[in-house]
Amino acid sequence: MQAARLAGAGQLRLHDEEPPVPGPGESLVRVGAVGLCGSDLHWWGEGGIGDARLTRPLVLGHEVAGVVEGGPLDGTAVAVDPAVPCEQCPVCRTGHRNLCPDVRFAGHGSTDGGLQELLAWPTARLHPLPAEIGLAGATVLEPLGVALHAMDLAHVRLGASVTVVGCGPIGLLLVQLARLAGAGSVVAVEPLAHRRQAALDAGADAAHTPADLVATGVFTAPDAVPGLGSPGADVVLEVVGSRGAVELAVRSARPGGRVVLVGIPDDDRTAFPASVARRKGLTLAVVRRMGEVYPRAIDLVRRGLVDVDALVTGRYPLHEVGSAFAAAAARTGLKVVVEVSS
Repeated sequence: MQAARLAGAGQLRLHDEEPPVPGPGESLVRVGAVGLCGSDLHWWGEGGIGDARLTRPLVLGHEVAGVVEGGPLDGTAVAVDPAVPCEQCPVCRTGHRNLCPDVRFAGHGSTDGGLQELLAWPTARLHPLPAEIGLAGATVLEPLGVALHAMDLAHVRLGASVTVVGCGPIGLLLVQLARLAGAGSVVAVEPLAHRRQAALDAGADAAHTPADLVATGVFTAPDAVPGLGSPGADVVLEVVGSRGAVELAVRSARPGGRVVLVGIPDDDRTAFPASVARRKGLTLAVVRRMGEVYPRAIDLVRRGLVDVDALVTGRYPLHEVGSAFAAAAARTGLKVVVEVSS
């Protein structure tokens, strides 16, 4: 079989390898599609993410869907939950499996991910797909899970004002979820014009560049920001990771508001004006992947309440995986998917 391995920053090469052999409790998945995520771009561009660095050539990819070969799910199309918590530690036993310190995660550390033709994975972490969800769309279930977890932390009340800073795929999913949650207004902040338009298509009431918000005087003036209806949002979801985006999120929240940090910074550092956050009495929440939300994500898509297919704007075969990463890094579209097996 073929597998794409990252040996160093920008060093992504195809290799012919022996197929994996499923162990006890595992199934063999013929990978159909893998979505490229911002965290994959960190690995590809920097040779690591946060405090994790490459220790050996790694198969990237954690937004994975495919078809099971053999075993109890033989022939079943599945979405792969990329996180395998230990289930034994106090963190897991208290229900916070996404925070497990011993979690194995596809395409991270020493655990190979989905950019290979066959993947052996715990059967319990495979989620059968309904007929309404194709393999390419199913790759968006993982970022939808992250967005659902972020919304759980956001505590959006009916009629609340919500601002989403950063309109990549997760930000666009958050726009959809905020609208589903009954937000009174949803404002998107994004420098790229095509992503601002995508946010409007996803249900945002308004879409601004970061400079637009500065021009409105949201940082200091008591006047309402266009589209917000109040001097700051009840909830701000930041999905970029840059210091500028985090500062904008803090400054855009109303006094007593809530800021949810979803983005991952390049240099493993996050900073914001403490005096602003303190004087506003803000509550800050930080997102770590997701909880056990795959069934919820699948149900939302199956029922047509969340559109994942519209986010897939680029498809590449496995032998063009380098071009796929370059396209994802250029951010000329939305979600780039590598179609591993046809």
